[in-house]
Amino acid sequence: MEQQVKETVNKFLTAVKETDLQSLNLLVHPEVEWSQPGNNVLSGIKNTREEVFGMVGKMLEISANTLQLTAVKSIASHGDQVACLLSWQAVRPDGASLAVDNIDVYTVKDGQIVGVTVYSTDVNAENLFWVSN
Repeated sequence: MEQQVKETVNKFLTAVKETDLQSLNLLVHPEVEWSQPGNNVLSGIKNTREEVFGMVGKMLEISANTLQLTAVKSIASHGDQVACLLSWQAVRPDGASLAVDNIDVYTVKDGQIVGVTVYSTDVNAENLFWVSN
């Protein structure tokens, strides 16, 4: 089971890197619960795939499509959960930049991601970059 769960997350991360929307749509459950950290326009709980994709669209808008997953540093699984250490980079049109590591914890059931909790290693930088509330 753990291997299948890890495989699902690996497919998801590959789809994120390649902007493979078709695969992302298949891998994220329609009623996913996604917790985004911080106090900015992206923060909070998202309760559906559409809300998550809307958040990502806002990230791409703010970053002028420069947001990218630059490294998957570590992946560990336990039961139906997978924790990943990920590196992200983005640059806004005004020149502000973001380079941050996140620890994402994914919960997988039946080959789809049903829950995500994101932990930022620099939530203050994220709040500044993603525009604080």
